[in-house]
Amino acid sequence: MNLFEHFRGEIGGIIETLVADEDLPRGLNLDKMSVEPPRDAAHGDITTNAAMILAKPAAMKPRDVAALISRRLEDLPDVETVEIAGPGFLNMRLKAAFWHARLGDILRAGRAYGDGTLGQGGKVNVEYVSANPTGPMHVGHSRGAVVGDALAALLEKAGYDVTREYYINDAGAQVDVLARSVHLRYREVFGEDIGAIPEGLYPGDYLIPVAEALKKRDGACWLDAPEEDWLAPLRTFAVAAMMDLIRADLDVLGVHHDVFTSERALVDAGKVDAAIAGLQQRGLIYEGVLTPPKGKLPDDWEEREQTLFKATRFGDDIDRPVRKSDGSWTYFASDMAYHMDKFARGFSRMINVWGADHGGYVKRMQSAVKALSEGKGDLDVKLCQMVNLMDGGQPVKMSKRAGNFVTLRELVERVGKDVVRFIMLTRKNDAPLDFDLAKVTEQSRDNPVFYVQYAHARAHSVMRHAADELGADAVNLDDLSAIDFTRLGDEAEVQLIRLLAGWPRLVESAAEAHEPHRVAYYLNDVAALFHALWNKGKDDASLRFVHADDLSLTRARLALLKAMADVIASGLNVFGVTPVEEMR
Repeated sequence: MNLFEHFRGEIGGIIETLVADEDLPRGLNLDKMSVEPPRDAAHGDITTNAAMILAKPAAMKPRDVAALISRRLEDLPDVETVEIAGPGFLNMRLKAAFWHARLGDILRAGRAYGDGTLGQGGKVNVEYVSANPTGPMHVGHSRGAVVGDALAALLEKAGYDVTREYYINDAGAQVDVLARSVHLRYREVFGEDIGAIPEGLYPGDYLIPVAEALKKRDGACWLDAPEEDWLAPLRTFAVAAMMDLIRADLDVLGVHHDVFTSERALVDAGKVDAAIAGLQQRGLIYEGVLTPPKGKLPDDWEEREQTLFKATRFGDDIDRPVRKSDGSWTYFASDMAYHMDKFARGFSRMINVWGADHGGYVKRMQSAVKALSEGKGDLDVKLCQMVNLMDGGQPVKMSKRAGNFVTLRELVERVGKDVVRFIMLTRKNDAPLDFDLAKVTEQSRDNPVFYVQYAHARAHSVMRHAADELGADAVNLDDLSAIDFTRLGDEAEVQLIRLLAGWPRLVESAAEAHEPHRVAYYLNDVAALFHALWNKGKDDASLRFVHADDLSLTRARLALLKAMADVIASGLNVFGVTPVEEMR
């Protein structure tokens, strides 16, 4: 239950009644009505701007409209008080019984609490990672992998039908470089002294096993063959080997895609030709000369006639080339065909998670989606900024095996999958992230993954202690009717229930904004309230969770603990992080 949507419905019903009673005119538009938590908790539990958005069309003063609505709100069984504030805000405070009922909702749903219907089963394609298939995953890739995977899980929790996709860039010059790099290592495994790796080829040792596998499969047949004979077959072999390596790396991080789409397969199937031809028929492809870029001209600037897409008609800054001077398609043309293929597969909603270095590519791709889908498709691009990897404040040295970067696998082996996934979501995707190997494994308040996991483990520790002291039957929470939630009367307890009851709304708002990092902030807030409540119990024995002489109070407080643990587990599940019941 999204309690704010619930009260939005209640307020909408009140306005309909006021219209029927001719206290308000017909035809009022409620689209801009907000029902949300007030910025200051002292103002109540819920605030709405309903009176202010209705005042002008109703030809009334906002506070007069607020007075009409207020009288009806006060009659609702869950509302304790209603206050008209400022120019006409309506602030409501809800009865304790309402919050206690939400605790029952959480316990009945367990980790499924927060599952919503916002998406109504609508299809969404989330494409993420999509690294060039030229080597193992590195630390930079890990952030996009986690953001994309968590966003997909968040959308699923909000009720969308999500497909996780990886686009294999296997038709560009970089895979020819990969094939040449493998051929060099292939010569090496036959005993040739190859010396230093030539500049422009991939230097990592990860290509040696690929060369050995090639030797095992094909023997020496490519040693003395000309490049035109071995380039294509070695390219295919190397890309397949790299994708196996990438899948294995992603598996270590707990990331699994539903679909892998090959750029080369799209090109070979004629889908680039078809996409461009379709735009050409609509007058969106033309032969022209681009104006030079502002400022200093690039060294390779060439003012020549090119085949261009009218990107400016769809929000881009300039029109974009779709054909190279040698007659082949540009990367952009292939990407246009790929997104057209997504749309043809039924995805009008598309989300791409890219590295920050692709920032200049966003507008052109969004303009292409608008054009190709004739305005029916929508593309949101989430750019992930750099990860600064440190150890005790010092930059981490590069990996020898990888050549010039630290691999994702090395990072996971050092600190664990769950730590990597959680920390990558503690900042908004477009903000730089410092990942300090020493700090993320500290057991301290400053380590967010420890702080949240500790709250979950602490709750389970209390429940185990209660079972040991009072017996399993005494603390059985299966029969909710036997739990007297009214015993939870301390303001700190009610405050925690309020926050837990806000989880469904948080899921929906984070899913709508495509911002999974909001979940990390929320979980930290839940952990903070719980730890504060724990500390109050240390100072005031009456607030402790277990009271051997008061089973009713103990059950109520254990119910609160279990609800809190279930909500934390629900959030960690979105992140792909395993909740722990014991801290070691």
